Amino acid sequence: MSQGGIIDRIQNRTGRRRFLGAALALPFTSISAASGQTLPLTPACGEKPERTPSQTPGPFHTPDSPRRSLLAEPGSKAERLVLTGLVLSPQCNPVANALLDFWHCDESGEYDNKGFRYRGHVFADAQGGYSLETIVPGEYPGRTRHIHVKVRPPGGRIFTTQLYFPDEPGNRADGIYRRELTMRVARNGARRSARFDFVVAA
Repeated sequence: MSQGGIIDRIQNRTGRRRFLGAALALPFTSISAASGQTLPLTPACGEKPERTPSQTPGPFHTPDSPRRSLLAEPGSKAERLVLTGLVLSPQCNPVANALLDFWHCDESGEYDNKGFRYRGHVFADAQGGYSLETIVPGEYPGRTRHIHVKVRPPGGRIFTTQLYFPDEPGNRADGIYRRELTMRVARNGARRSARFDFVVAA
């Protein structure tokens, strides 16, 4: 590749990072920022570390979840949560059609191990974007509040991790909790809006 081509590639990659950073900053006034606490940046594409940290799936994953973007159960009075974000490669390219399989406990802190309550998967769109509407889960005994997810790029390996909420009292006592996996969360009326971008090997 010529020197000019290399420079163009670097500039394009830098431009994508700046664009993604600006897009993240616009819609959110983070609960953590409002409380005076600063969260570390999650690993971003094109930077070190390049990939989102992996974590244990725990004992309650159920395969073959239904494809659906709405996990909230009818009649649930739990606070609603809308989670959005991007799936990106370490080179800042969108990972189109990546599968994201989510599961978490209900508002009482219990997992449904017989059916698919609060379990489901979605696919990222052509720009790597995904969206999920669910509830703010309860706290499973011994753990802080969290959401499990498996991400699989088309033809790639399955990546497993957990997402966390800012300013949770249980974060400090949870030995699995990692600040880098904390979602950006804002209150939007009677619901919370959350954002998390995954950087995975595509």
